[in-house]
Amino acid sequence: MRIEQLEYMAAVTRLGSLRRAAEELHLSQPALSETVRNLERELGVDLLERKRTGAKISDEGRELLPHIMSVLDAVDRLRGAAGDQHRISRMVRLGTVNTATVPLVIPTVREFRASHPLTQVELVGAQQADIHRGLLEGAFDLGLVNYLRGDDMPPGFETTELVCGRPVVCVRPDSPLAALDAVDTDSLLTEPLVVMRSGYVMHRFVHRLLRGRSPSFSYSTDGAEMGKLMVAEGLGATVLPDFSVVGDPLERRGAITVRPLAGDATDVLLVLQRRLSASVPRAVRDLHELFVRNAQASDAAWRRRTKG
Repeated sequence: MRIEQLEYMAAVTRLGSLRRAAEELHLSQPALSETVRNLERELGVDLLERKRTGAKISDEGRELLPHIMSVLDAVDRLRGAAGDQHRISRMVRLGTVNTATVPLVIPTVREFRASHPLTQVELVGAQQADIHRGLLEGAFDLGLVNYLRGDDMPPGFETTELVCGRPVVCVRPDSPLAALDAVDTDSLLTEPLVVMRSGYVMHRFVHRLLRGRSPSFSYSTDGAEMGKLMVAEGLGATVLPDFSVVGDPLERRGAITVRPLAGDATDVLLVLQRRLSASVPRAVRDLHELFVRNAQASDAAWRRRTKG
């Protein structure tokens, strides 16, 4: 068994196809496929499920993946300890919903890159269900997702609460809603509403808030970032977690602002999840710890700002 066999298998799992992995590794697809088959023969299990539409990790491969990553992480540590300046660069893949707070994610990734210069970080925006699937299949190492307080947490994940916030109405400063101290449902319905697409937590919250009533006009968008841009351009209002808006570049420039929802005390949680595993690569552990530490600092700063 050779280290490159494990590296190739990890690349196929991370990228989701033999073709994309071959392109990244600068190999021909037949050569990569044969290398993986040789590893399968050595281990005596089928690591990939091969179909006409492509290949994905099998249940057996998913069980072995933490051990493969543990070996690669150990090799990386060994090369580092030996002072090998040509050790392989690793990649940490982070799946994130679009309501994840920019003031938390960007500084954390920047700090991580400064201390792990050979480790690439890939940020992938996705819906919660896709992030959970990616974590289970090994396509993501970490996932940032939202829940409403009281939601059941899915099994099979280690879940760490990073930020707790409240839903707020995001509007332009010149919107009639911005003149209100708090926005009630009747007032919200007078404005065009930008609603998150089905599959996002805030889509579920808004439908619960409106109780079957319809706004004067509505748009549907895929994620908070586009929603904030649409608000900044004067297309309407949207409802997002406060931590998704406060500190955002658009909010700092005065293009958007927030108002609380009258009479609402819902908690929206931003949590960090990873697949339960006996072995977690060092880089993933380090990024996880940075998120937790920076979330505590960011939450304290955010609360000082909102109280001020």
